[in-house]
Amino acid sequence: MTALAGGLGAIVLGIITMTLWYKHFFGLIAGAIPFLLLVGGGLAVYLGFEEAKDKFMKKSETPSFDPKAGEGDVEKYKSEVDRLKAEIEELKKK
Repeated sequence: MTALAGGLGAIVLGIITMTLWYKHFFGLIAGAIPFLLLVGGGLAVYLGFEEAKDKFMKKSETPSFDPKAGEGDVEKYKSEVDRLKAEIEELKKK
C-alpha cells in the first residue's frame, strides 16, 4: 500500500515539476534522443555484422550431403540396436 501511495505521489510531483520546468525537460529529451540513436544504431550495426558473420561461417562449414555415404551405417546401427535390446532383456530377467 505504501508503494502505491509513493508511486502516486511521484507521478503527481513529476507532472507538477514537468509543467514548471518544461523547457529543461524538453532540453533533456532533445539531448537524449541523439545519444539513444547513436547507441541504438551502433548496437544494430554490431548485431547485423555478427549475424552476417555467423551466416557466412555456417555456409562454409556445412558439409555436402551424400546419400550413398550412409547406407553402410544403417546396418551398423541396426545391429547396435539389436545388441542393446538383447542387453536390456537380459537385465530385465535379473
